[in-house]
Order: sequence, then C-alpha cells, then structure tokens
Amino acid sequence: MREGPVRPGPHRARRGDTPNGILDGVNALGEFLRNRRGRIRPAEVGLPPGTGRRQTPGLRREELAALAGVSVDYYIRLEQGRDTNPGAGVLDALATALRLDDDERAHLHALTRPATKHTTAKLARPELLKLLEVVRPAPAYVLTRTSDILAANPEGEATLVGISRWPREGRNLVRYVFTQPEARGVFVSWRQMAEDCVAHLRTVPPGPDLDALINDLVAESPEFAELWQHYDVRVKSGARRTFEHPAVGRFELTSEILTAPDGQRFAVFQAPADTPDADALTLLSMALQPQPT
Repeated sequence: MREGPVRPGPHRARRGDTPNGILDGVNALGEFLRNRRGRIRPAEVGLPPGTGRRQTPGLRREELAALAGVSVDYYIRLEQGRDTNPGAGVLDALATALRLDDDERAHLHALTRPATKHTTAKLARPELLKLLEVVRPAPAYVLTRTSDILAANPEGEATLVGISRWPREGRNLVRYVFTQPEARGVFVSWRQMAEDCVAHLRTVPPGPDLDALINDLVAESPEFAELWQHYDVRVKSGARRTFEHPAVGRFELTSEILTAPDGQRFAVFQAPADTPDADALTLLSMALQPQPT
C-alpha cells in the first residue's frame, strides 16, 4: 500500500480490467441475482441436495425459479440480461425466495429502474455548514452520496488522522478508509468500517461520480475489489465506532446520518454527556486550540 495521502484520479481502471464485471456497467440485475443465488444452499430452503455434481454451492437456476414461481426460461432471461423489465411482483417473489433483507430487496427493485442523472454538489449546503459548528466538539462531516467530504468541523478533520495532507477537493471517506495507512489505526474495527463503506456504495444509484470512485479504488486497493465483488448491500446508518487518536487515545462514538433533499449527508459522531468518551472529545477540541505564545 502506498504511503502518504492519495491523490485522487491518477490511476483509472479501464472497463474489462477488473474481474466479473466489477464496474457494474452491464447486466447489474443478473450479477446480483447470481451472487445471491450462490449464497443459498438447498437445505436452507427445504430442498434436497439432488443428484449429480453441483457447479455452485448455491441454488440452481431451476430451483430458484421454482421457489419464486416463475418459469426457468424466464429466470434465465433475467440472469442473462435478455429481460430487464420484470414486474414488481416477480421481483418481490425473487426477493422472498432469496431471503433478501429490506436493503437488499430495495436494491433489487432499484436495479430495474431507468438510470437518472445525478449532479454532484461541490459546495456544502449553508444549513449543514452551520450544523458543523453547532455540534462541536462532536466530529461531523458534510458528505456527498459517494462520501466525498465537502466540509468537516475541526474535530472531524482531526479524527481522520492524515487527511489534512490531502487536497480538499479530493477528500473522500471511503477512499480514506482504504488508501490512507493511518486509517487502519484510526478505526479500531477497520474491517467492519471497510465492509460498511462498500456495502453502502452498493446502494448508491449509478452515475459518473460512483463509477470514477469505484474505478480508482479497484485499481488502488485489492481489499476494496474483494469486498465490492462480494456484493453486500447495506444502507449506512447510525453505528457505534471505536477510534484511536494519537493525542487523546481510544474512545467510542455513535454516528448519526441525516440526508438532505439534494442527497447531501450530514454525519456526526457523538458521545453521551459526562462519559470518558465525551471527555476525550473535549480534550481533542482543546488540542486544536492555538497555543499561547
């Protein structure tokens, strides 16, 4: 892994450079169905193992089609991308047969909707900028849908050790997690943070901003490429995170994420009052104050 801050965009993967359609440009519905079909063993849905050697540990196409109540030919057309407009009832039947949770079910439906144009804001909403100050000393950030960091309060910037060396226009939380060496110490449960970041990106509708980020990270980080191909889908919401900071040590915070109508997200990490974790944030804030001369 390369040392120091990553300059975004110098190494772009080309289509075809990455395994198994990792860039999601072609037949995303089929990719998702194959992935989830491969995760379910026949015994889990009350089916006998059957005869003959299985090419996959998961369900066969005909088994999933029977569970969902659709014809095998129709299901094959869905997986192969020859039918891209199944009805909501068919999708719900497939979601039930595949035992999808709410986030995965919503993702399955989203894969069949026409792509919409997304504009990427370059400036944080003024109302969210005010909130950055209101919540201090809690670390807080204004993020785009792909987790570009449009703004952060001083504690937020200080918590992400090393990001102050990045150019402001290139700061991205997911990129930080996977490419900044200090991130593995900042997030004590780094693997969980990494998995959550990638699973959330899977819920983001397609767009040039998402493609650019994925291309870069697939080229930069084998761990990102592995997690992206694994295809977990999970909306990122509040979670408890443990941080390690060189100035104040270890502390635990709970995140809350609010989404504005234009898609900008306000993420804040809080600690209960009168706790050692709240004291750590106070110390962090004090360490950021100019020292008297």
